[in-house]
Amino acid sequence: MSDTIAAIATPTGNGGIGVLRLSGVNAQSIAEAILKSPIKTPRMAHLMPFFDPEGQMLDEGIVIQFVAPNSFTGEHVVELQGHGGAVVMNMLLKSAVHFGARLANPGEFSERAFLNDKIDLAQAEAISDLIESGSEMAARSALRSLQGDFSKIVHELVEQVIYIRMYVESAIDFPEEEIDFLSDGKVQALVEALLLKFEQVLEKAKQGKVLRDGMVVVLAGKPNAGKSSLLNAFSGDETAIVTDIPGTTRDVLKEYIHIDGMPVHIIDTAGIRKSDNVIEQEGIRRAIDAIKKSDRLLLLIDDKASEKELMDEVNEFKQYQVPMTILRNKADLSQGAIGCREDVLACPVFGLSAKQQQGIDELKKHLTTCMGFHANADGSFIARQRHIDALTKAQKYVAEGFEQLVQYQAGELLAADFQEAQHALSMITGEFTADDLLGEIFSRFCIGK
Repeated sequence: MSDTIAAIATPTGNGGIGVLRLSGVNAQSIAEAILKSPIKTPRMAHLMPFFDPEGQMLDEGIVIQFVAPNSFTGEHVVELQGHGGAVVMNMLLKSAVHFGARLANPGEFSERAFLNDKIDLAQAEAISDLIESGSEMAARSALRSLQGDFSKIVHELVEQVIYIRMYVESAIDFPEEEIDFLSDGKVQALVEALLLKFEQVLEKAKQGKVLRDGMVVVLAGKPNAGKSSLLNAFSGDETAIVTDIPGTTRDVLKEYIHIDGMPVHIIDTAGIRKSDNVIEQEGIRRAIDAIKKSDRLLLLIDDKASEKELMDEVNEFKQYQVPMTILRNKADLSQGAIGCREDVLACPVFGLSAKQQQGIDELKKHLTTCMGFHANADGSFIARQRHIDALTKAQKYVAEGFEQLVQYQAGELLAADFQEAQHALSMITGEFTADDLLGEIFSRFCIGK
């Protein structure tokens, strides 16, 4: 934190504008060495020339200074906005390093903002999520998290946990006050309301995770079942080669689409069968690996296949323990029903024709339902798996504390469980966070942010 860091804050390549960002104790002096002139007024744009260490002019652009603590990082910050040529910006960055700056690590500006209490950890993560948004809905949700909507909800949960915990501990520590929390029903009602709040927040967090990470769907089945045709139907393009020759798809093919705002990663795999072909064997190995990592398996089976063939194939794929939907493909040839059919072994069944694109819309709605995704969900915010894990952990402690209260009338144990719940919730905003977690989070940011 004692170093002054520098980085190019705009994307690599050529553009109309390029931004060099400085943050730290010596940001102003380093900038003024590049400018060969003092910066007169903070928070005002100044048109000034930029020079290299030898005194040769590099560029001319806008300079803006932000004096600590009134900056994004909470430190002295200076931005030099020049022309966006890659060569020019790299020369400017070299000048900054020559005059005493250090190259910033990925996410170091955001990390300093977090460490200086300008933003909490959930807001810092939302910066990265906003940059990487794959849809308008995801971008709006990330912006709400950046503005503190998610953090506010977490703080409300923490406040309720603390209030109940303090109420019970006060009654235990000061018996002369005659607060009978075991019989007055107040604590029980508060905990019940808190558990309901946890359910609501977790539902929104799961929506936010789907918006951020999307759904991973794997197309599987025997060769010539129509997997590549279905991939093309989803993508609206000839992404995969389609032929009548079994084993045409030898590798894993991926396509990225949106269904009502929900990101979906569709993976077309090699037909799984016994093969002596080394290349096809590798494709089958990759297909099985993709299935194990997926959110849902779409198993394509020819609609003319017998009941025994259907059951044998379903049982074969059941071993991977992945949620599965059975697609009776080529229903246009079999004259079978398009759309939802009776479940088989607790797996939903759909009749469709991938080649004729019949039943695709119903299948898309089915996928959003499987993920519990609701388009245009009110007050949605972006979330990560670690947020859901922390919320689930806190909810578990609250539920255990409730059990201690109702079944055993053990106020001390309830207070202990609520202390653990408070700690778990505080991991989301970074009030209690291990250093290795911070390193992992910020290392995934882009440099200059």
